[in-house]
Amino acid sequence: MTDTPALDPRFLTAPDLAALEPEGRAGHPPRILLLYGSLRERSFSRLLTEEAARILRLLGAETKTFDPRDLPLPDGAPADHPKVQELRALSQWSEGQVWCSPERHGAISGVMKAQIDWIPLELGSVRPTQGRALAVMQVSGGSQSFNAVNTLRLLGRWMRMITIPNQSSVAQAWQEFDEHGRMRPSAYYDRVVDVMEELIKFTLLTRDRADYLVDRYSERKARGQASIEAELTARATA
Repeated sequence: MTDTPALDPRFLTAPDLAALEPEGRAGHPPRILLLYGSLRERSFSRLLTEEAARILRLLGAETKTFDPRDLPLPDGAPADHPKVQELRALSQWSEGQVWCSPERHGAISGVMKAQIDWIPLELGSVRPTQGRALAVMQVSGGSQSFNAVNTLRLLGRWMRMITIPNQSSVAQAWQEFDEHGRMRPSAYYDRVVDVMEELIKFTLLTRDRADYLVDRYSERKARGQASIEAELTARATA
């Protein structure tokens, strides 16, 4: 299903690529990876992620959603496990990400944390998350809470991502989806639209500038010292 019956198209504004891209250059559609944190057959974090993906595509993004089934526990399998390789490749492909977790015992789910733990800060010279825009969402079975999104924000900063200001927390999620798994019109749904609009804008603003934005003095210093030491060693052995 690609329709968005809960969305009023009169008030949806697609991003102006010419206004947001560097020097007015319109590039390819933003590439967004979506992760969710439950394996239940009727997983509300998955259903919310699916709604987010529909909105993102309506806004002009290319989306891919990772299926966490069969992903081993961190360190429970070698890094060349097919699901681990799939997840890491998707993270490298992405320019922005959406993380959506159920709240379990006041925190994110183990399924959600396992996915994040399998993505390293560095893979050789490649950094699969650094500089990418991130939106965070959570679903709760009871009253509204922000424990999961707060934890996801902390993890996003740790992974050196640009976590956008807005977020979505859907309380009593079991009431917010119909029998077909579609989210009902509500203030919660409207907030999801807000978050996805903001994610697209931040992704477009930062994707071609990410390397510059996250360039660090300490890393330039380390590279410079290594280069000097290599040159001295080469001279000594010449």
